Amino acid sequence: MPLQMNREVFITCAVTGSGGTQDRSPHVPRAPAQIAESAIAAAKAGAAVVHCHVRDPETGKPSRDPALYREVTERIRDSDTDVVLNLTAGMGGDLMFDGTENMGRMAASTDMAGATERVAHVVECRPEICTLDCGTMNFNEADYVMVNTPGMLRDMARRMAASGVRIEIEAFDTGHLWLAKELAREGVIPDPVLVQLCMGVPWGAPDDLNTFMAMVNNVPADWQWSAFAIGRNQMAYVAAAVLAGGNVRVGLEDNLWLEKGVLATNAQLVERAVGIIEAMGARVITPAEVRVRLKLEKRAPLPK
Repeated sequence: MPLQMNREVFITCAVTGSGGTQDRSPHVPRAPAQIAESAIAAAKAGAAVVHCHVRDPETGKPSRDPALYREVTERIRDSDTDVVLNLTAGMGGDLMFDGTENMGRMAASTDMAGATERVAHVVECRPEICTLDCGTMNFNEADYVMVNTPGMLRDMARRMAASGVRIEIEAFDTGHLWLAKELAREGVIPDPVLVQLCMGVPWGAPDDLNTFMAMVNNVPADWQWSAFAIGRNQMAYVAAAVLAGGNVRVGLEDNLWLEKGVLATNAQLVERAVGIIEAMGARVITPAEVRVRLKLEKRAPLPK
């Protein structure tokens, strides 16, 4: 299909993620106060959307404690910073085994939860957006399987929609888009449909341009989409996504470096993305404009 450059671009900042990066950079936020502070700084730098995971405040290890999500949500909303809050719902599907000869039982490090538990923080905090990882995939880091069965995804999506939260599909490969289109056709994922194309995550879609265009060409014309690549190609994919008609994502979840030898902050990565987008002749749009485009409801601070 012919591509048309996006001239009205929104930036998502993925603030901390769930990877084992907490000890690789002092800028990766751990405690809720740090996560909220970094998200607010990213918003002030030009991010219309902040995508947040939570971590154990002491160890920095990924967590899905609803109390931590609530604290992050409260801190961002109480700051009166105009930003669209996007919470992950990707935790609780980590399947691990104790070697290749013990496949009949899960390892103790496995974290598998039911649909109610996986979306509990979304139902309580009611962010404007939450993510739905639309498929099962082998991950290179920690050698585990991210498990998202079609039945689980339908259940989670219905709970998200019933809470009035816009679903952001996370597509790590073309098959994930195939399933997402079926869920949208069934009405399980309501309009307007939003998808994030996740490039270069082992072992999903590699971040070469041929694969990227295969992903882009599988996105329905009436969907809103963004894209990112991890590591050193993060900023190259800012340009690639805009040229292909999409929006962009940057942040410490996906890349720790501003340049060779220089560790980045989330705000610095957003500032760099703003510069690229504006140098291309496009405009970075505001949270208010994103809400209109995605039909979002701005949330008031949570009741105490």
